[in-house]
Amino acid sequence: MSRRTEQHPDLTDPRVGAPFFSTWRVGTPERQRRTVEAIGRTWERRPWPARDLLGYHVYAGHDGSTLMHYSQWTGAHAYESFVKAHRQERVDEIDTAVPGIERVGLGRYRRYRSRERAVGDARVPGLIVTVRVDFDGEERRGEWVDLVVKALDDDPEGHVGLVAAHFHLSTDGGHVLNYAEWESAEAYDRALAAPASGMWERVRAYPGLKGSVGSRYEHALGLVPG
Repeated sequence: MSRRTEQHPDLTDPRVGAPFFSTWRVGTPERQRRTVEAIGRTWERRPWPARDLLGYHVYAGHDGSTLMHYSQWTGAHAYESFVKAHRQERVDEIDTAVPGIERVGLGRYRRYRSRERAVGDARVPGLIVTVRVDFDGEERRGEWVDLVVKALDDDPEGHVGLVAAHFHLSTDGGHVLNYAEWESAEAYDRALAAPASGMWERVRAYPGLKGSVGSRYEHALGLVPG
């Protein structure tokens, strides 16, 4: 069966071969809440759809309008099988409960590397920040991520509220998605307000970087096999 969990996902789980992210636009905070509940009910009343789905998590955007979905698959083939056999009945039930959901699209990734939490760090993230960074070509994405991780390691005081950061490369070659776990929104705001070091200037001016956009979320629903 499917069961709810309050635990955040482990993005470093080595079994995850195909991490997928997607966004739904639902319009208002009330519709966010109703949609999350509809997803939970729809999944809980059905068997867990596939052994190769390790977890499915939903996040409420601080914009009051969006939901982000993160699913952990062992491989893309398992997701395709789920779409053929199980997805539509779930979508139909959710849409009946909350009509008018706009599904923006699905992003397919592979995790490149993480700046993992320190050993013994038991903090529960109070804020999830995703940053999509677009590049002109895919060759430099890994080098840019390596530079970001070095900048984080060289500036621990400026990012004391950062629990962990997980960098994903899109399979279409166009961008990087950073899923960052922060202690709180206040900790993230303090990091943004801190003076930028020379290393961070290099990060922002990296060749081939076209632009970035960030979004803030709270973990709203976790579903795992049970």
